[in-house]
Amino acid sequence: MKKLLALTLVCAAALSSCKKEGCTDPNATNYNENATQDDGSCETTVDNSGPKLIVKLHFDPNQPRLDNFGNPASLPATHSAQSPTFHAMSAHYIELAQTQYTQLGDGEIIYMGAETTAGGSNAVNFDQAIVKGDNQTFVEIPLSSISPDTYNWLRVSLTYQNFDIDYRVSGMDLTGRLASFVGYNTYITNYVIQNESVTLNQNKLQGYWGFETLGLVYEGQATATTVPNPLSATSPVPAGSCVVTGDFDIPFTLTGNETDDIILTLNLSTNQSFEWYDDNQNGIYEPNDGDYPVDMGLRGLEPVIQ
Repeated sequence: MKKLLALTLVCAAALSSCKKEGCTDPNATNYNENATQDDGSCETTVDNSGPKLIVKLHFDPNQPRLDNFGNPASLPATHSAQSPTFHAMSAHYIELAQTQYTQLGDGEIIYMGAETTAGGSNAVNFDQAIVKGDNQTFVEIPLSSISPDTYNWLRVSLTYQNFDIDYRVSGMDLTGRLASFVGYNTYITNYVIQNESVTLNQNKLQGYWGFETLGLVYEGQATATTVPNPLSATSPVPAGSCVVTGDFDIPFTLTGNETDDIILTLNLSTNQSFEWYDDNQNGIYEPNDGDYPVDMGLRGLEPVIQ
């Protein structure tokens, strides 16, 4: 795949300014050096003649729960957490990295979603985002478009989550559906949480959420988003980018002579990924009794090749 033209100072502050050279559609047959995310200059005729890298998402509540540095994470004394029931997720950016010293953008960028300035500043275009469920194929990328090399690490910028959480109100134990936007910045015209639609037509920064229960919708903003990066000492990622990093169980080597499809599964830890301030510390989410969300970040990435 084409590499980034450069990592600017703005890109060091947020992934939003990172631009991939040429056509940004991983399934396109041409690469226009002047293409941007939204200018329509890509020809999106898919080349089905060769083998592909098939990228799938898997949500795992039993994977280790990690902190921002990739270490096992415990809960603060005033917080509680639960492992939600995940329905769907979206990612904006996938990059293969050769070594622990490969900086963000210097690896092999195999996917980057659409962006827009319709809401003012640059943002993920949620209208064009790919949203998939557990074990579903997220994207298929021709292997011929990926540079032959040995890759030890994978980075993925997650942008959207849709899941069920348990809560208690007025003594009743209930379940509600939550839509969580964890990308650096997302332009949202409207979105459906479960049955109810929310219209915004504006940008929302990382941590915005909508919660649906009993036909009602509540909106809010989480105060933090955990983004595990075991390479934080050698290959940091911009604050607010939600670029999660994980290592392959065995190095992923492409020779350029592959004849069969390869499946890449992104195993994402949902282990106690919904964390809240627990006012009475009883371990039950009670939004009417002083509890509020503080973190909805995924808790680890384990990429596996099949």
